[in-house]
Amino acid sequence: MRGTRRGVAAVLLCCTLSGCGGGIEAREDGAARAVTRFETSLRASDAARGCAALAPGTRDELEQSAELPCARALPDAGLPTAAGVRHVDVYGRQARVVTDGDTLFLSSFPDGWKVTAAGCTERPEKPYQCLIKGG
Repeated sequence: MRGTRRGVAAVLLCCTLSGCGGGIEAREDGAARAVTRFETSLRASDAARGCAALAPGTRDELEQSAELPCARALPDAGLPTAAGVRHVDVYGRQARVVTDGDTLFLSSFPDGWKVTAAGCTERPEKPYQCLIKGG
């Protein structure tokens, strides 16, 4: 029994230290794939798929600010066209993905990575300015 408890404790500690949900590379790959799917939906004018890639709070904020359903508001959000992930940073359940034309932020949900902010521009010594973001 004591060995079993130590084994369970070791697994929990490993999960905690790795941020759960797999190793850092797997989480980086998952975030990059989520951004690639989101960007592909934007280029294909598939707003329904793009909206499904948004975190619930981001989708709600977009709909409230535009006073339109997400599928009508997303194409008008002015997001830059991007292709090709250049860099991914994962911090626990949060990620920043830099593409060749945009910077996006994501959160990990039970059903995968979701975009929490897009169309983001870095500003020196200030938070990013994003065209869409969660509230």
